[in-house]
Amino acid sequence: QVQLVESGGGLVQAGGSLRLSCAASGRIFSINAMGWYRQAPGKQRELVAAIISGGSTNYADSVKGRFTISRDNAKNTVYLQMNSLKPEDTAVYYCNLNRDFLDYWGQGTQVTVFS
Repeated sequence: QVQLVESGGGLVQAGGSLRLSCAASGRIFSINAMGWYRQAPGKQRELVAAIISGGSTNYADSVKGRFTISRDNAKNTVYLQMNSLKPEDTAVYYCNLNRDFLDYWGQGTQVTVFS
């Protein structure tokens, strides 16, 4: 099994920053990718950013230039640095790990951006 523990969400004013962390444990070998998704009320869950096993990254157009995903392999942790936050970034953010083409999810952390 895989366990994902997220932290770092909260309430922030527009233009501010937050950093999310996701620590992975358990059977975390042969990882294809890790990333962050978000789901706002009444909307579908969407990809925010992902980092592939080779190190390449992928971002949603709406966050390019503002968010940065990174990982610390020694700590089995992936981070999402979120800058210049906007009210439309408000959502529950979920950590995702894809291994052997199966998806594992964290419990989610709320990010609320107020103007």
